[in-house]
Amino acid sequence: MTDETKNAPQPDAETAAAAHENAETAQPAAEPDPIELLRAENADLKDRYLRLAAEMDNLRRRTERDVKDAKTYSAASFARDMLGVSDNLRRALDAIPAEARAGGDAGFMALVEGVEMTERSMLSALERHGVKKIEPTGQKFDPNFHQAMFEVPNPEIPANTVIQVVQDGYVIGDRVLRPAMVGVSKGGPKADAAPSSEQTA
Repeated sequence: MTDETKNAPQPDAETAAAAHENAETAQPAAEPDPIELLRAENADLKDRYLRLAAEMDNLRRRTERDVKDAKTYSAASFARDMLGVSDNLRRALDAIPAEARAGGDAGFMALVEGVEMTERSMLSALERHGVKKIEPTGQKFDPNFHQAMFEVPNPEIPANTVIQVVQDGYVIGDRVLRPAMVGVSKGGPKADAAPSSEQTA
């Protein structure tokens, strides 16, 4: 054998040793730990469960609120229409002169009493369904509940105080069904601001 043939196999042995070493180091990375896989899967499932539980809780609350609103406000449009009927009954009663009431015969007085009873019955039925009358006289004007129709100069009453109601207003639940049409004072002293919590403390 020549020197060249003796030295030839050595590079192949080094290459084989390096490949064997690389295979050993790569093998542990190829097989992940099954416990770590289960922990990761468990964390993922727990996260999904918590998100789903939160979504279901939000859906339940939203549904409860929608059902409550439907019960409270479902009669709003019907109640608004009935307020027009009630207004007409009140106008009919207000149109009767005082002399006619005082000197009216029994049949006429029975008719008047029947109209009054009908008006009271209608308003009490509306109240049973959450419709309440706004009582703004003497209160500070609030554009959320009142509609100003005119101003009355009066230096003795604080400005922007409701002094006359032209048409009654109503609320259903916490929403305005119909604002009260009112007359407000003008030219009086400004109403005292309510003391703040800092001042009263």
